[in-house]
Amino acid sequence: MSRPVVLHSATLVLPIATEPIRNGAVAVRGERVLRVGPRDELLGRYRVTEEHHWRGTIVAGLVDAYASGGAPGPGVVARAAELGDPAAAPGPAAGVAYVPVTCESEREWEESRRDALITAIHEMDRPVGIAPHTRDPHVLEDVALLARTFGLRLLVDLDRHSLAGLDEAGVLGPHCHAACARPLDPGERKLLKLRGTTVALRPGPGVDEWPALVEEGIPLAIGTAPAHGDVLACAAAVRARVRELGLRPRGLDRALVEAATLGGARALGMAGGPGGLGTLHHGGRASFAVFEARGRYPYSALMHGPACLATIISGRVHPA
Repeated sequence: MSRPVVLHSATLVLPIATEPIRNGAVAVRGERVLRVGPRDELLGRYRVTEEHHWRGTIVAGLVDAYASGGAPGPGVVARAAELGDPAAAPGPAAGVAYVPVTCESEREWEESRRDALITAIHEMDRPVGIAPHTRDPHVLEDVALLARTFGLRLLVDLDRHSLAGLDEAGVLGPHCHAACARPLDPGERKLLKLRGTTVALRPGPGVDEWPALVEEGIPLAIGTAPAHGDVLACAAAVRARVRELGLRPRGLDRALVEAATLGGARALGMAGGPGGLGTLHHGGRASFAVFEARGRYPYSALMHGPACLATIISGRVHPA
């Protein structure tokens, strides 16, 4: 017997990868999305056993690309966090737990830390990556090699590292994303684009460059900071700063929401395909959020701090 179909409907649905759907719905079976479309169409297509009709807006789940600690914020369905940080503790939210590498001595690395890292990787029962903090070039090179060997994600903090040093060690690439709150010069931005490395922008001086980052086609995500709390609040902080600078880039609000959803999922290697996050699509994981956001401009409404009514993670409803 097939699993029952549950319908989540709302005045507006933001699938992210496609245009907004007025009076839309998301049909869910188990942990996966069956289809996204107009509510009436889905009711006629499936034998719906249960419907959750939400006021406001359904949006693909938020992804925190650099969790700052504590419980996940409203609407967050996945996050990147380091082991040892409370944000990395197992919970309903998915994501990648990154094992930090702090060893600054090549000898210590070879004698004990390398084997300890490999053991930690094998013992993890959830997606795992590596977060190198070391500046030792030999250790960095070996970390990059291990990541490629085991097919692991890498997370680096550009406030701690030289971008050129990371690139020389082979760390940068599509398998890596970089948290950043500082300004990046044109050469650094060019290198990040060339390597296909996503930048998880955090509130700080670096947000002044948002228009340049977008214009130059650098993949972007949003990372949280304690002073700003959740992912949408951090995205709103970027928006506020860009406007303070007197800039009005076209599609700013939509680009920020896309960075907070699809951009974060790409950074963690969890976007698209069966079980993918960041967009609402057939076969994707049924992980999304409901916000009390209304109006003609839904992306703008999400930038104004609407209340989160619920977070749905793998088909399970978690009321706010």
